[in-house]
Amino acid sequence: MNNNLEFDQQHIWHPYTSAITPLPCYQVVKAEGVHIHLATGEKLVDGVASWWTAIHGYNHPKLNQAVIDQTQAFAHVMFGGLTHQPAIDLCRKLIDMTPSGLDRVFLADSGSVSVEVAMKMALQYWACQGNDKKHKFITPRNGYHGDTFAAMSVCDPINGMHSLFTKALSQQIFAPAPQTRFDKQWNEDDISPLEDLLKVHHHELAALIIEPIVQNAGGMRIYHPEYLKRCRQLCNEYNILLICDEIATGFGRTGKLFACEHADISPDILCLGKALTGGYMSLAATLCSEDVAQGVCQGEPGVFMHGPTFMGNPLACAVANASLDVIQTNQWQAQVSAIEQQLKQELTLCLALDAVVDVRVLGAIGVVETQSAVDVAEIQKHFIRQGVWIRPFGKLIYIMPPYIVTSEQLSLLTTAIYSALDAS
Repeated sequence: MNNNLEFDQQHIWHPYTSAITPLPCYQVVKAEGVHIHLATGEKLVDGVASWWTAIHGYNHPKLNQAVIDQTQAFAHVMFGGLTHQPAIDLCRKLIDMTPSGLDRVFLADSGSVSVEVAMKMALQYWACQGNDKKHKFITPRNGYHGDTFAAMSVCDPINGMHSLFTKALSQQIFAPAPQTRFDKQWNEDDISPLEDLLKVHHHELAALIIEPIVQNAGGMRIYHPEYLKRCRQLCNEYNILLICDEIATGFGRTGKLFACEHADISPDILCLGKALTGGYMSLAATLCSEDVAQGVCQGEPGVFMHGPTFMGNPLACAVANASLDVIQTNQWQAQVSAIEQQLKQELTLCLALDAVVDVRVLGAIGVVETQSAVDVAEIQKHFIRQGVWIRPFGKLIYIMPPYIVTSEQLSLLTTAIYSALDAS
């Protein structure tokens, strides 16, 4: 091990990694297109787009130039009392692109913070209507919304990553996860448990929060659009707000620009992040309806009580604008459709393997679920030998590649998964 990696292992804490027995880390020296180049010489096809962010690949000339140009003007100014063109342009684009009725934009630092903002909006909305009884949230099990405290409280309390903190978290209400798969016939019984809970608890519920169509880090589950459509109807009926967390699914990943479009619904509050800047830097947005925005600011204190220091960072807004321009001008729909068809053809072969329980595909998302949890350190060694970067978790080996991935590069990814499980 070289000195840099030895220092890293002894002093730097990586995500979801033990300080006692840390997982191996591989040093990156360059990234371009779909490839990550390691210090040891390997050139890897990135199968997870740096946690689902780098949808256009790495080192994109238009995104690079946007950062350079903005740096030469100014890198940051506070957003309190000041504004700037990159933020104005970005918010205009987001309002135009997202489902109708979302006319206010709150810019934040990260996806998890955007969820915190959404939950705080919902609570303040009802408090400012004089209804302080509405202070809880309802959400389906198997969800994941982030690692900060309010977000943790609406992650799955049993199968999620935050069960250790149960006694410290706000106690929310959990409905059974949707069971009808995306491509199967809708089962009306699927919505009944949620409706039953709303009948009993609606008076204390500020909002329903849900990941549209795909429950991501909570299990990579893909469910029927009718479930989401019924969630919208039930929220209307029982007078609670609907928060859609599209941090992972937004900007084309599921084959629609936003996963809400599969059900033809619009939420009251929408959370965006991850691919917003094309993987260049951290930025998120929480959009809401005019009704929510006005309701939050009625009465005392008269303002929304949140203000991140780096809110509306000009560099992040500039590169986000460039990323959204690329989305609007390139062939993302054809790219995602081609990825989906190839994933269905090639990952389905894994179903013949004894180690595999299920294969799921939607848009540029491919999931192989195994009988038992994989050994991450060992399987990543295999993937690197195969020339790919894939980061499994638990029983799930998934790929969510950049949209620019070629069919040959995608086959490298699917073949690597098959060979890893065939040998297990």
